[in-house]
Amino acid sequence: MKHPSQEVLALHAGGDLGWMARWKTARHLVGCERCALGVAAFGKLRETLPDLKQIPEVPWNRIAADMRGNIRLGLAAGECVRSSDRPLRDSPLFSGARATLALASVLALTVTGLMLEGPAPRMARANEPMVQATENGIQSRSGDQAFGLMHSGASSVTYTVGAQGTLGARYTDPETGNVTMTKVYVE
Repeated sequence: MKHPSQEVLALHAGGDLGWMARWKTARHLVGCERCALGVAAFGKLRETLPDLKQIPEVPWNRIAADMRGNIRLGLAAGECVRSSDRPLRDSPLFSGARATLALASVLALTVTGLMLEGPAPRMARANEPMVQATENGIQSRSGDQAFGLMHSGASSVTYTVGAQGTLGARYTDPETGNVTMTKVYVE
């Protein structure tokens, strides 16, 4: 038997449940003494809550006056310990030299990033071996000759490409249900 949560029992005691949840909880309470005692305890607690709502009188005006006095004291103390040095933004190092150094740093980072990005990929020449994925499979081509591995009819093909000139394909044959994996290397 699954018992209602404490929240549901508290809401039932206050009459704050929806009609369906109230009906289910009432049906459960008929056969479960433990939950019925919980609802009764929540009911008694609801009766004592209005007595607890009374907040003692707080002297807000006195507290506000104390806070204003503390703020004034803090400002006066800050004036006493303030140094007569001029602020950093007025120093000669803060002006043009720092701005120039910051701009030079950003420029150096940009140039370094462009150099480290590496050369743009080049297109294969006509006589160089090349591996490519086509709509029907994987094809290895060198000059006028080509070799292809077909996977016609497969609806979902997963390709993998390697940095050393490899191309792989993995697919499920729709007729047999077999998984086929092919990998072609270029040398």
